[in-house]
Amino acid sequence: MAQYYAGTGKRKTAIAQVRLMPGAGKVTVNGKDFQQVFLRDEHRRQIQAPFQATETAGKYDVTAKVTGGGLTGQAGAIRHGITRALLTIKDEFREVLKKAGLITRDSRVKERKKYGQKGARKRFQYSKR
Repeated sequence: MAQYYAGTGKRKTAIAQVRLMPGAGKVTVNGKDFQQVFLRDEHRRQIQAPFQATETAGKYDVTAKVTGGGLTGQAGAIRHGITRALLTIKDEFREVLKKAGLITRDSRVKERKKYGQKGARKRFQYSKR
């Protein structure tokens, strides 16, 4: 097996285990080509963002296992995982990736529903009379 660089990314409830190997830029997600999994251009751009920032597009093959969440969360988790894997390859990428805002994990998650209310913030309808 060829040498690989690993990174784990998270977003919302999605967790991605990402491996980077020197190659031609092929991206595989859960055994399928990422273009079959992610149909929106925004998700595809998001996954390619770390490579665009570091000018390493087409130099590494990506293999990702993603569980949990929806497509947006999974795309964000893969992006975060690729970023972390790139940092293990070359530490000089840190400054560029930090400036692009890719290193920081997006910590926004859904707020839980509260008892006595309809949702996290919304209350039940109040009638004065």
